[in-house]
Amino acid sequence: MRLDHIDLNLFVLFDALYRERNVTRVAMQLNLTQPAVSNALGRLRQSFDDPLFLRTPDGMQPTPVAERMVADVREALVLLRRSVGAGARFVPATSDKTFRLGMNDLAESLLLPALQSSLAHAAPGVAVASYYVDRASAVDELRAGRSDLLLDAPVFNARELRHAPLASLPYVVAMRRGHPLARRKMTEKAYLAAEHLHVSSRRRGRGQVEIALHSRNLRRRVSMRVQNYLVAARIAQQTDLLWTVPRVLLPLVDLVSRPLPFPVPPLEWHLFWHGNADGDPANQWLRQRLQALAGDLA
Repeated sequence: MRLDHIDLNLFVLFDALYRERNVTRVAMQLNLTQPAVSNALGRLRQSFDDPLFLRTPDGMQPTPVAERMVADVREALVLLRRSVGAGARFVPATSDKTFRLGMNDLAESLLLPALQSSLAHAAPGVAVASYYVDRASAVDELRAGRSDLLLDAPVFNARELRHAPLASLPYVVAMRRGHPLARRKMTEKAYLAAEHLHVSSRRRGRGQVEIALHSRNLRRRVSMRVQNYLVAARIAQQTDLLWTVPRVLLPLVDLVSRPLPFPVPPLEWHLFWHGNADGDPANQWLRQRLQALAGDLA
């Protein structure tokens, strides 16, 4: 099969159909009629001598051939889109670009209000969409261009990614104002005897505190593990659970804090992006903007 015999727009449709699994939604997204989408799918099937997508009660399901194709197709589309726009300058004041960011709710709380204020003045037409991105799919999200930037701990070692330090956030022990330990010095014995609250979107895995305690053959009792920081703050305000949290969050919650009675490394945040976006003017601009805002978090 020769590439010059294939309409490259068919790969745009392939990507949309893989994502949506629905011909009607693809037609609406691409501003086509349903018969036009069906016709294009027929041409794709003929080119690859495979059905590619099979109609099922759960939508259009990809065949094994389509599954093998999708990563390469998406990477090629990202490269083509960036190449088409490579000659164009990014002008924040007139851009209507939507940036897609992968981050958790702590990062949203600490960075997005300031980012929005900054954009309102420098780039009023620019929009931001923030999503939770699972670590298992993070590299694929960046490779496929579904996310422009990812904010996380420095846990990814994929050679195709680029990254830069963003912030280093020390931990403290937070508790409600009337907590029995609120007016006492926090000792290691008191810390380990208490019950604790922990925030993580993962089903399992040790956090910074557990790693630090494990290195000293110590353990704490985590009585409640939740998915986001707003919920954790409400729980800490209404119970006697201790919450070990980045100090920078304290101005946003009605809690008191004490220094940790043992050393725990700070929470390290890095910005990640795909190597294909390294020289993209818009991506560079947003990285610089976020790095400047994160400098105020220390």
